[in-house]
Amino acid sequence: MTDMISPAGTAELASVAETLAQAFQTDPALSWILPDPDHRARALRSLFRILVPGDVRAGVALRSPADEAAALWRAPGQAHSSTLEFLCTVIPLVATFGTALPRGLKVQGSIDAHRPKGRFWYLHYVGVRPDHQGKGHGGRIIRAQTAVADHEGMPCWLETATPENVPLYERLGFITQVQWDVPGGPHFWGMMRPSS
Repeated sequence: MTDMISPAGTAELASVAETLAQAFQTDPALSWILPDPDHRARALRSLFRILVPGDVRAGVALRSPADEAAALWRAPGQAHSSTLEFLCTVIPLVATFGTALPRGLKVQGSIDAHRPKGRFWYLHYVGVRPDHQGKGHGGRIIRAQTAVADHEGMPCWLETATPENVPLYERLGFITQVQWDVPGGPHFWGMMRPSS
């Protein structure tokens, strides 16, 4: 059932940010960037408060009814942040990451370098709060938007550094297109879902 998934309104964006901050606490890439768990927890709350509004302007934020899961999708042609978007977020990001910023930029640079050209829906972030994982919320929130992409005849793209997520994405129709290692850091999978 994807009918319970809905776009987040302005008043719900803080809940979307909190869901993603909790969900990414153990993410391999963000754990490498921010190795201290306490610092990571604080930084992720700040990071997603910065990222969510920009992704909403470039696409859509989806949420489940009780904020078990959230997803940020950037619309076709909007996968890369604009110069203006970057300039609006650079100072808050420096404050958020502090001395971890070089590792964050290394990860982001590698993601940008491996993201394909062309038009596709970009699953920028998707996450499920830890106490709701393994209950199908992640699959439901992804299928809600892949159905839209199929209706539009658009493929979907994502990257993940979490090996356990690769089979889930494969069940949802994503196919690994590229794998790479951030120098000294995490391994990534880049996956495309063709339009149905």
